[in-house]
Amino acid sequence: MAVNELDGKTALITGASSGIGEASAGALADRGANVALAARREGELEDIAQAIESEYDREALVVPTDVTDEGEVEALVEETVERFGGLDAVLANAGLGTTEPVAEMPTESYRTMISVNVDGAFFTARAAIPHLRESNGNLIFMGSFAGQYPRPGAPVYAATKWWVRGFAHSLEGSIGEEDVAVTVINPTEVRTEFGSEEGDTQAESFEEGEVTSPEETAEAVVFAASQRPPTTTSEIDLYRRDKFEHF
Repeated sequence: MAVNELDGKTALITGASSGIGEASAGALADRGANVALAARREGELEDIAQAIESEYDREALVVPTDVTDEGEVEALVEETVERFGGLDAVLANAGLGTTEPVAEMPTESYRTMISVNVDGAFFTARAAIPHLRESNGNLIFMGSFAGQYPRPGAPVYAATKWWVRGFAHSLEGSIGEEDVAVTVINPTEVRTEFGSEEGDTQAESFEEGEVTSPEETAEAVVFAASQRPPTTTSEIDLYRRDKFEHF
């Protein structure tokens, strides 16, 4: 087990049923944190919770949650605080993306991306901030390279990540004086099932070792979650080493 810099802390992760969320839950538990796991897929969450409790000897709370439902998000945060007595780190990680051209994109696809990527991040932050004030905790958003540079193949997805990044930095200015840290993490490609709600896009597109792994991204999450006043890490970029070669 790694050094337990988060021993006794509580971390909440949305989008925890696979990929970056799952890896982050394990990495945070490995550093000593109890974790609350939120996603819609309860079966996957139960399996992850069992593995965490067995491997890291930490508590894992499963709370099936649709982040587009503000009531469910509020209940998630309250159940976490009731179970563990507080909240020290939150990873707003739930997200999805599609690559349909704008002229052909159904309104349903557009609204779904906005609801999950934008509304979900907002609802999570709003519910968590009062508790993070009490703990001088860390609020972490999963951004994207697409939130920093144009993404011609996925303009709506990119727009949601520009929103997340702008929200994170502006929120940092708003609540930093209250000793709440805000970090946005911007990966490029990560080998996960991310791409659509059912898709396997990133995992199928890249070989192992070709791009960033979920576990490497999770280490950035742990770093952000370990920051204590007066220090914060505002932004972490995780890029393939050859990402800019075409420039």
